[in-house]
Amino acid sequence: MAPDFTVKGSNGKPLTLSQYRGKLVLLEFGYTSCVDVCPVSLAMLAQARKQLGAQADQLQVIYVTVDPERDTEERMRNYLRAFDPTFIGATGTPQQMAKVRQDYGITATKKPIEGSKDYIVGHSSYLYFVDSAGKLRALLPYGRTADDVVHDVKLLLKN
Repeated sequence: MAPDFTVKGSNGKPLTLSQYRGKLVLLEFGYTSCVDVCPVSLAMLAQARKQLGAQADQLQVIYVTVDPERDTEERMRNYLRAFDPTFIGATGTPQQMAKVRQDYGITATKKPIEGSKDYIVGHSSYLYFVDSAGKLRALLPYGRTADDVVHDVKLLLKN
C-alpha cells in the first residue's frame, strides 16, 4: 500500500491520500519557487491529462511540496492553477512534510543562494502512481514524456 498521509490541501481542506481511493493518483514532489524541473514536470502532467480525454476524470494529480515554509495553501493553489485547475497541492508543517518525504524516499536539501536570504531546494524528482485501491504501482523518474505517462495511466486504469 502507498503510505497514507493527512496534510493541508491547496483547496483549503484537509488532504488525505486515501480519500482518493477509486481514482488513480499521481504524486509529484516539488515546490512553487522551483524554476527548472518542477514547472517542466507539471506542464508535462497537464499535457498528459489533456491527452487522456474523458479518462482524465479518473486521475488526480497531487503536488506534494518539499518547501512547506514558503508553500502555503494559497500559494500552491495559485501556482497549480496555471498548469491545470484540477491539480491539488499538499502542504503542512515542516515535520508533516518531512514524514511524507521519508515515507516516499524523497530527499530535499535547502541550498542558500549566494548574496541573498533566499534559497533553492534540491530534491529528488519521481512520479508515483497510486492505483484506485491505494497501492503504489509504478515510479517514473523525471524526464519522461506525456506519452509515457498516458501509456502507464491507461494500463493502470484497465486493471
